[in-house]
Amino acid sequence: MGPMAADIVYFDLETQRTANDAGGWDRKRDMGMSVGVTFSTRTGGYKIYTEKTVDSLVDQLVRADLVVGFNVINFDYEVLMGYTILDLPHQCRTLDLMVDIEKTLGHRLGLDAIATATLQVGKTGDGLDAIRWWREGKVLEVAEYCCFDVKCTKLVHEYGIAHQQLFYNDRFQQRRSVAVDWK
Repeated sequence: MGPMAADIVYFDLETQRTANDAGGWDRKRDMGMSVGVTFSTRTGGYKIYTEKTVDSLVDQLVRADLVVGFNVINFDYEVLMGYTILDLPHQCRTLDLMVDIEKTLGHRLGLDAIATATLQVGKTGDGLDAIRWWREGKVLEVAEYCCFDVKCTKLVHEYGIAHQQLFYNDRFQQRRSVAVDWK
């Protein structure tokens, strides 16, 4: 047996509260995680985490060879740091697809805009839907939505590695490409 393959962990979480509920966007640590989802290339499987198992989620992220997410540094990690003393942006090796694309383009794109134009798959809802479902006790819906986001992130990342570019529709609905270097 050769060395074990690198463990890339794709990650996304949903919150219990809106930024408004928590007292503003600078209070992400007070938004609370409803569900967190990872996909590990080493195990080939998804894992679903709740607040009760948040320590295991943090552990998986810190141990990963690379964490890949979308707006993960400024959002998901901030929410998670409400549960841990670890400084996740500094303790996890991270590729934040949104941050990387923003560096190239000079402006932000949403995961949906990229996934739709690149892969012809759109998201199944948005973060506010997920908060509503959580409040209604529809935990399975939240988990399913979060899994789909993780899958979209993984597909976008893999496409970017294979083709060194992604696509998005600009505000005039013109399909444009953006170069990425994720080898």
